[in-house]
Amino acid sequence: MNREAPLAGKVAIVTGGARGIGLATAERLARAGATVVIGDIDGNDAVAAADALRPELNVHAQRLDITDERSTASVVATVEERFGRLDILINNAAIHDLSPFDELSYRRFGEVMRANLDGALLMSMAAVPAIERSGGGRIVNVASIMGLYAMKDSIPYSTAKGALVNLTRCLAVDLAGRNITVNAVAPGFIDTRMARAADGSHEHESETFKTVYLHFEKIPSGRAGLPEDVAGPIYFFCSDDSRYVTGQVLLVDGGVSATF
Repeated sequence: MNREAPLAGKVAIVTGGARGIGLATAERLARAGATVVIGDIDGNDAVAAADALRPELNVHAQRLDITDERSTASVVATVEERFGRLDILINNAAIHDLSPFDELSYRRFGEVMRANLDGALLMSMAAVPAIERSGGGRIVNVASIMGLYAMKDSIPYSTAKGALVNLTRCLAVDLAGRNITVNAVAPGFIDTRMARAADGSHEHESETFKTVYLHFEKIPSGRAGLPEDVAGPIYFFCSDDSRYVTGQVLLVDGGVSATF
């Protein structure tokens, strides 16, 4: 193993990689030597993100709709054809939702489930044969603390993320014999676009967050997390250091779950 570039020779796809946790993860994997393909529903943003990281890092862009089976299959085929292999899949793409029960529609519930659960399954189904042809590799799902604990007005999002947690375990069991590990991270309060409400207000600027989570130390670390705080644990699951770790969910939450 190249200690300067431990992921040298590896090829990774990061879904939802144009911003936030996805972008920080793409950069983290690329700095470890991997060739990284940013896949995002917004192709222009994916290209801009990849361009910003080049030429220093080996990062590329593909438009990707994780809810479309043809798109997932096409992107994986393109990556394998262009780079000769696929070793790592980061299922990060997701949409947020905070719908009060009386305003929740079944249609919206389905949209959130398709993006946050079905998309990870479709990407995994497309990627596994390619990863297997490369001799094995890693799948890392980005779940959420909301998939482990209930929160008001979060039925679609929390249900999808909870299902993603168990999908992680099921995939880990099914794919172990193919030399593919499957793990998940469950972020807590992270400063990304998802932290902004529909009216533009920032969750971390609310009095509730400042009082309950910071002043009264509901988050022991005393701050919201940054995308880079999640990218490191994701990298761990992609590295040789985690070769005997599979089916696990790592909470990356500044300790908030320890205070429940």
